[in-house]
Amino acid sequence: MADLVTNKILIATTSLAGCFGCHMSFLDIDERFFTLCEHVVFDRSPFTDIKHCGEHVDVGLIEGGLCNAENVATLREFRRHVKILVAVGACAINGGIPAMRNHIPLKECLEESYLQAIGIDSPQIPNDPELPLLLDRVRPIHEVVKVDYFLPGCPPSAEVFWTFLMDLLAARQPQLPEAQIHYD
Repeated sequence: MADLVTNKILIATTSLAGCFGCHMSFLDIDERFFTLCEHVVFDRSPFTDIKHCGEHVDVGLIEGGLCNAENVATLREFRRHVKILVAVGACAINGGIPAMRNHIPLKECLEESYLQAIGIDSPQIPNDPELPLLLDRVRPIHEVVKVDYFLPGCPPSAEVFWTFLMDLLAARQPQLPEAQIHYD
C-alpha cells in the first residue's frame, strides 16, 4: 500500500527492549539514505518523530525484545498496521542481551537491583502504577506476533539493511548473502 500522494513505499520503524543499535546501524547506509528516500516515506519512526503508525504501512522494521507489558502493546499495535513485519537484530529475534536476565527469576533480579543496592537509604522495588509491568522473562517478538522476515545481527550491518530494502523495492524475494550476516 504505497503512499497515495507520493506513490512511495511506507516504512515504519520502532524499538522495544534493546539498545537502539539497529536504528544506528540502519543510518550507517550513509548517503544511500537519500537514494532510499526517493522510493520510500517514513511513517512512525524516530527518524520522523511520529509516535503511532498510519493505518496501512507497507514495511515495519522493529528492533528489541519484549521485557514488559508496554513492549507487548507496542508490538501488537505495530503489527496491526504493517503489511510486512521485519524482526531486526538479535534482541527482536531471540531476546538478545536483555534476555540474559531470563536465567534468574524476576523476583531475584528485582531484589538484587533494588533492595541490595549499595548507598540507598530506603531501598524498595518500584511499584508505581505508571511503570509498565515486567514480563517474567524477555521474549523474542515472534512469540507474540507473526514475523515475515528476520534481519540477524547485533546489529545487522548497514549492508544487510540496504540489500534487504533494495530487494523489497525491486519486488524480489529478499536474499541476504551469507557474508553479510555476522554478529559484531
